[in-house]
Amino acid sequence: PASDRSRDGAADAVRRHRMSRVTFDVYGSAQPQGSKSLMPNGAMLEGGTAELRANRRNWRSAVADAAADALADQLDGRQMDGPLSLDVVFRAPMPASRSKAIRVAGRWWKPTAPDLDKLVRSVGDSLTASGLIKDDARIVALRAMKIEVDGWTGATISVHEIGNEPADEVIW
Repeated sequence: PASDRSRDGAADAVRRHRMSRVTFDVYGSAQPQGSKSLMPNGAMLEGGTAELRANRRNWRSAVADAAADALADQLDGRQMDGPLSLDVVFRAPMPASRSKAIRVAGRWWKPTAPDLDKLVRSVGDSLTASGLIKDDARIVALRAMKIEVDGWTGATISVHEIGNEPADEVIW
């Protein structure tokens, strides 16, 4: 009957709404999440120089701002919750020392610092701070890479609500 079709259509719409994907670019110099040190007065302070701490703060702010824009523009303000997958491509400037063939290709793997896991940790914390995701602990699947590029630097970030897909299925 027609009522079953409309009910099925409504259920499909709810599923599509719940299974959202948000993708956005962040421009700048990707910075890793630093380790914290215990100071003699008991305060916790991120390691590194004041300049490095400022760079990290600026990067996390840029990610949080772009994520907040995506929350407003792509999700109408609805926070993502439940099991999430995160895809991130970090784009670093290509050093002039790369061969001409690599430079012509315009992109190459970045096998040098910073560590990929620390870059991802910074993004997860920023996504939570932005309100895009409820908690970065909700990220259950991850794909990340860092590349050197000629062109803009920063990251392309995609967050996908997995929904009720079984954990034994590949989601990519």
